[in-house]
Amino acid sequence: MPEGFELPEVEEHDKHPLVLPVSLTISILAVFVAGITLLGHRAHTEELLLQSQATDQWAFYQAKNIRLHEMQSMVDLLGTIAPLDKEKNTTLREKYQKEVERYEGDKESISEKAKDLEKERDTLSRRADRFDGGEALVEIGLVICSITLLTKRRAFWLGGILIGVAGIVLAATGFLVH
Repeated sequence: MPEGFELPEVEEHDKHPLVLPVSLTISILAVFVAGITLLGHRAHTEELLLQSQATDQWAFYQAKNIRLHEMQSMVDLLGTIAPLDKEKNTTLREKYQKEVERYEGDKESISEKAKDLEKERDTLSRRADRFDGGEALVEIGLVICSITLLTKRRAFWLGGILIGVAGIVLAATGFLVH
């Protein structure tokens, strides 16, 4: 700063009746933003973990399906060739037929587990969307409240509070998603 140049002291800003309540409101909204952001991040992380688990289950399902087709081919092959030892052929065919039945049962349970994981993932995705929307609204409310400090207009403060409360309510509905 050049010598002899002083910034004017603004005391009337500190004495304005809206400064304290608006500052307090901004602080409270900032705490809500932090909490809602944390909930959103956790929901998204859990969503990704569930997606990974569902993908693993579907890969397991596919592996079982491949083995099932191999066993079915073996049963078909043993049923069509002329065996040298009929008793051994029958024993092998029964063994592979039991494997086919086991793989079919395994596939069904694996498929159900994968579908359950996907359903849970979708629920968490909807919950995370509510948290994200609530976070955005609370942040908007916080910014609008801060405009009050510049304009000294109560309408901005009240508008910011209303938008912030709407964001908090939206985020709270995330807990109701099942």
